[in-house]
Amino acid sequence: MRNIIVCMYERKALFRWIFFGILGAVVLYDFTVQRPEEAHFAGDKIYGFWSIWGLVICLAMIIFWKWLAHGFLERDEDYYDN
Repeated sequence: MRNIIVCMYERKALFRWIFFGILGAVVLYDFTVQRPEEAHFAGDKIYGFWSIWGLVICLAMIIFWKWLAHGFLERDEDYYDN
């Protein structure tokens, strides 16, 4: 497991491009899927909507939890010394 992590760390740019390639493939796959005649949600008729929606929500969660951690949970180095 350590060797895999070291390999991924040494080749960050390659794995970044692989990750973005997979994301792009998911969006392209959405163009090949047959659409339902009757949409249950507004996003069902827009190509790539659910992929983009998932990415936006994921980024929003990362920003929110980072704000929460830095604002409320993080303490100074000497917090417990006082």
